[in-house]
Amino acid sequence: MSTQALLDKATQVRAGEELDLVRLREYLRPVLGTSLDSLQVQQFPGGFSNLTYLLSVGEQQWVLRRPPFGSKVKSAHDMGREFKVLTALGNGVFPYAPTPIHFCQDHDILGCDFYLMSCIEGVVIRKDYPPQMQLSPAQVRTQFFNLFDVLGELHSVDLHKAGLENFGKPEGYVRRQVEGWSKRYLNAITPDAPDFDKTMQWLSDKMPADSGVARIIHNDFKLDNVIWSAQDPLQVIGVLDWEMSTVGDPLMDLGCTLGYWAEAGDPDHFRRYRAMPSDVPGAPTRAEIVERFAQRTGLKVENIDFYFCFGMFRLAVIGQQIYYRYHEGLTQDARFATMIHKVHSLQKMCEQLIAKTDL
Repeated sequence: MSTQALLDKATQVRAGEELDLVRLREYLRPVLGTSLDSLQVQQFPGGFSNLTYLLSVGEQQWVLRRPPFGSKVKSAHDMGREFKVLTALGNGVFPYAPTPIHFCQDHDILGCDFYLMSCIEGVVIRKDYPPQMQLSPAQVRTQFFNLFDVLGELHSVDLHKAGLENFGKPEGYVRRQVEGWSKRYLNAITPDAPDFDKTMQWLSDKMPADSGVARIIHNDFKLDNVIWSAQDPLQVIGVLDWEMSTVGDPLMDLGCTLGYWAEAGDPDHFRRYRAMPSDVPGAPTRAEIVERFAQRTGLKVENIDFYFCFGMFRLAVIGQQIYYRYHEGLTQDARFATMIHKVHSLQKMCEQLIAKTDL
């Protein structure tokens, strides 16, 4: 297996998402304490939300994160929040977090907040496995269980040790999430968007009481937000995209990840829009993931259909917000045009789950 062939590579910056290199060089020169005359900027290809760029000067590399162009959802792209949690998770608290380097609030530089962090070089798996990564079903199963074990490690971080005991508001967290994401969907509706009224009402009616368990949660923990070792692709070496992290109910975090989990027995329309190869031979089912998660964390996992349904609905809202930007001409990224189809698929899955659940 070729290590170099598997490494996640930055490529040419997408049209409309270029950075002002003149201002950036001038600003970062004293920050980084090095000459930036030969600064090169590339862009990592994945993701529909915050934008990630690779800055390089010779062998030196840094990663720059900034909000997407044209987004009106500021709370989902809070660079300061992301920088704060990465700072707190440093010094061995959670060894998979990148090291934050610098945060900039001066909008004269790039027109937005942005920050720099360390570059973790490794493998990022997206919708399909790279052709060079030939894993057996047993290895696939191990890899995915390792993925959820790292999520469990995050949920086991001591809030006080990390200095994040006041980072969120765990009381009433479930209700705020259901109500908040419902409002976001209504604010992002386009004429071709599906009706989620039944799902929003069901989530409101079936939401469990506060569990009383408050943990650090990632809120977008999925395969392409994780970096794997190129030498051992079953080992997680980095976790990315912390802009929605907070302190809240870890079962909501688990549900958000399960919302991405299209398994082998799911309808074709749901599997068609999967974001990761979660339906290949060896991949665990959602039920197996829940059982493993409960064993590893010691958390009592009940009402899983609620959390899974919420995870899918939340993903639909994110997809609709992304599509809204395209529909309104706020972005030229052609990838966004297809998001409306995924939103319709998620609506079908939510209603199918509601129709068969015992809740």
